Formats: sequence, structure tokens, C-alpha cells
Amino acid sequence: MSDVEKAAEEAPDYGSEDVLEDVETPPPAPRVKARRSPWNRGRDRVIAALIAVAAVAAALVIGVTSDSAATDRTEAAAPPPLPAAPDKVPGSLAELWSARSGATPVPVVAGDTVATADGGEVAGRDPLTGQIRWHYTRDLPLCTMNETWGRLNAVYHKTENCSEVTQLDPGTGRITAQRNGNAELGTHLISDGSHVTATGKKLLDTWRDDLVKSAEYGQVPALVNAGKQPRTGCTYGTVATASGKIGVIERCPGDPADRLTVYKAAPEKDDEPQVVFSSVLAGKRARVIAMSGDLTAAVLPDQKLLVVYNGDGSQRAAYPLDVPAADLAADPPAGVEATTQTTQNLYWFSGSKVLALSRDDLSPRWTLSSATGPGILFAQQLVVPIKGGLAVLNENDGSTIRTVGVDRRGYPGVVRLAAAGPVLLEERGDTLTALK
Repeated sequence: MSDVEKAAEEAPDYGSEDVLEDVETPPPAPRVKARRSPWNRGRDRVIAALIAVAAVAAALVIGVTSDSAATDRTEAAAPPPLPAAPDKVPGSLAELWSARSGATPVPVVAGDTVATADGGEVAGRDPLTGQIRWHYTRDLPLCTMNETWGRLNAVYHKTENCSEVTQLDPGTGRITAQRNGNAELGTHLISDGSHVTATGKKLLDTWRDDLVKSAEYGQVPALVNAGKQPRTGCTYGTVATASGKIGVIERCPGDPADRLTVYKAAPEKDDEPQVVFSSVLAGKRARVIAMSGDLTAAVLPDQKLLVVYNGDGSQRAAYPLDVPAADLAADPPAGVEATTQTTQNLYWFSGSKVLALSRDDLSPRWTLSSATGPGILFAQQLVVPIKGGLAVLNENDGSTIRTVGVDRRGYPGVVRLAAAGPVLLEERGDTLTALK
């Protein structure tokens, strides 16, 4: 055997050595008896089953009774553009269609859609045919609806007040915002284009375009911070709005006459009104009829005056008022005057007459007797509803250009107008009628 082979035979095999052969193996751990689950007993399994059944039942009840389950709605694609209005008011107008719309005090037109609101249903209609393109229906009665910001604001009555507000895209019926509020029964919505105010006898609520509350004025329910409202115990008459401000006639304990207050629609704190001015007037049964810029116009029936106030509450001018006493015997419904406006004038319907007020200074320009509502621009001309039809007027002096007969089927009341392209709309009580 060579020396190399002998060395290889004596060398150990690496990895074959048992390095643990001298270490004592630990004894196995003692067995621990498993704890019995408390849910293994029959009684516990029954309890668990009952809990599961109760949870499923609660979910079913919530699903059946929720607002979503009580809502039926459809959406639509955006409507095609309407044809343009004619160059002038046609010599005759015929009825295209009519529909009930008891929750809209005026015709509601948004873009190329006419909206009706009746019972619990808001419906977006084709102005030319009246066909319903989309609808939003709840198992609650509608309080009122208006159009602002190019959207529809539908207010529903739930429990004690008009507390459910849904905002809808007029073209498609899509929901764009929702809120809970405290508007009173009988409320109407007024707007200056930037904010919407819900009227009431004891509370005025104002919202911005996403329906977030920006101001509240009056008797606030569930009051958190006392002492924020400037007066308590007051009731409210007429309300108007313009340029981010709200004007209201207040009747307060201790005041010898009615009070005119103007406050901001968007104060620094929504629960703390920012009053611009508040002045006791010279008489009772006062009515704020119009606002334009910083100016406010109020009617004093006892004095037979129309008074215009500056932005600080000082009197700017007073004008004799030739309006029948019966027109001013009581506040208008929901405290909202029947007014419209164009780029030139603001039109106030007293109940039997239309007064044209200048947009610049609210001074009276002319008066039309035997009217049944304020006027609007249609086909580039001013049209005012009168008994038996429409009067086409010159905006500058109120002179009659011509009249157009309209068969209202014996309806004798107030008529409110709006236009959608070539279609003229008349709100006659709780019925909306389209003419062309």
C-alpha cells in the first residue's frame, strides 16, 4: 500500500460524524387537554342561529323601509337641442300638451327640459311633446321644486316638515346632491342665482349649490348655540333675494310696526346671521317686493307708497302706489311675490296689475291693468298674461304691440309664464300647459 492510499484510509469522512451523539434528547412535552369551545353545546348553537336570523331579518327590514327602497327612478341620455324660438311672438298659439304639476308655483325650465312635480314624482319632459324622458318618484309628497344652477331642487315632506331635498340633473335625471333640512310646510324656494332660500313663517334656510347650508334665520330647531339669532318670537311676511342678500319683512313683539331686515346669504358662520341692516318701517302689512344690487323695494299699503331703500337701510326714494287695497290685504302664498325680470326691468304682479320697475334704481316705469301674472321675454318680446290671452308689450313704456288669444278653458286665476325654445309654458294653478 502506498503512502497516499494509507493516508486516505486513515482520514475521516467529513459530514459523517454525529456531532449530537453526546447530547441528551429532551423528553417530549406533556399533552395539554384542549379546552372545549363554548359554542359546542346545543344551547349555544341555537343562540348563534337565532342571532344570525335576527341579523338577516334586520337587514331585510332596513332594505324594505329605506329611502332607496321607497324610490323609483329612471335616467335618460341628454336630450337633443331644442329648436330656436321664433323672431317674434306668433299671431296665434295652440295647446301642445298639459300635465299636472301641483308642487311647482311657476313653470320649471332647465336647459332643454321642462320639469313637472306632482304627488311624489318629478318628471323631466320633452317641451314639444310633454313625453316623460326620466322620472324620480318617492313615497313622500313633494313640498315644492325649483330650478337653480341649471339643476332641479325637489323638496319632500317627511314627518313634520319639508326635510328631504334631492337635486337632479334636468337632462338625465341623475342625482347630483341630497340633504336633510328644516323647511316649513308650505315653503317655496327663491334664488338669486348663487344661493337658494326656503321660505317660512318662523325660519328661513339658505343653501349653496351643493345643498350645504350657508345660513339659517329665525327659530332654529334643535338649537345648539343660543344667542346667535338677532331676534326671537318674530314671524315673517314676504321674502326676496338678490346679490347674495336676503330681504324679509319681520313682525316682532315690541315693534310698533313691521320691520325690514336684509342679511347675507353666506355669513362667516352658518348659525350666526350677518345682518346688513334692520329698520322698523312706517306701517304694518308691509311687503318686500324686489331687490336689485344693494337696493330693496318695499310696499307700505297704509301709506300707499312704494319705498326704495339703500344698502345701509336709509330711504332712497318713495313713489305713490296706485294698487287696489284688495291686492295688498294679505301676504302672498309662502311669502313670495310674483315677480320676473329681464335685463331692463323687474316686473311685479300685485294681484290685478303689473308694475315695471327699473333694474337700475327700482323706480316705477309703467303699469299694466287687467293682468293675470308678471311678464317674461318670449321670442325677443315681452309677453304678459291677461284675461283671454297674452299682451305683447314694449318694455320701455308698456305700450301694447298686439294681443294673442289663448283658450284657458275657463281657468280664471293667476298665470305664470316660462319659455323653452319655441314653446311658451303657462302654469295655471296645479296644471302646466305648453303652447306653440
